[in-house]
Amino acid sequence: MEAIIAGATGLIGSSLLHQLLDHPDYTMITAIVRNEIHLQHPKFRQVVVDFDRLENHQEHIKGDVVFCALGTTKSKTPDKEQYRKIDYQYPLDIAFIAQQNGASQYHLVSALGANPDSSIFYSKLKGEVERDLKTIPFKAIHIYRPSLLVGDRKEHRTGEGIMIGLMRFLNPLLIGGLKKYRSIKIEKVASAMLKQSLKPVTGIFTYDSDQIEELG
Repeated sequence: MEAIIAGATGLIGSSLLHQLLDHPDYTMITAIVRNEIHLQHPKFRQVVVDFDRLENHQEHIKGDVVFCALGTTKSKTPDKEQYRKIDYQYPLDIAFIAQQNGASQYHLVSALGANPDSSIFYSKLKGEVERDLKTIPFKAIHIYRPSLLVGDRKEHRTGEGIMIGLMRFLNPLLIGGLKKYRSIKIEKVASAMLKQSLKPVTGIFTYDSDQIEELG
């Protein structure tokens, strides 16, 4: 199979990229990037694009499976209009083009609590992209809603570091219906996405964080 990956430089995307490159069932991985990735591999190619003009790169957005791990943060993107482009518009634009070019699967990294009716901007945005993605006729759509992510980060945010430390103690106490709030390793999310892409299933599937943990 051939994969398309958007968000390959992010937390989950970078882990997923390397797992895909190591997997024998994938023969080529095409990364859709804003800036060039310094990576050499016989199964890797990258397309440097202007995400606001993805229609100019349609011929390169081809593959069997699409993995989208695009996302930003309030500190990186304080402007809500630009934030919406990254978390909502770009994932959908890639989905439309890839599906028209023959892709059969789409795997989206969303977030726990995603809800288009939420009063919280972030949760509402994630819910809206989930909702609208489901209207695109892929054979299979997989939506992953991880909780707090644990792993090596390029940037260190104090509040996030405190929460990760706190969750080490809280995780064992979160049982039953609260298990989905446990923190989860980045590699687990990436592994779950890869494993689900290898299954010949059709339909729309949504996985909360505890389900991702079991899949990964």
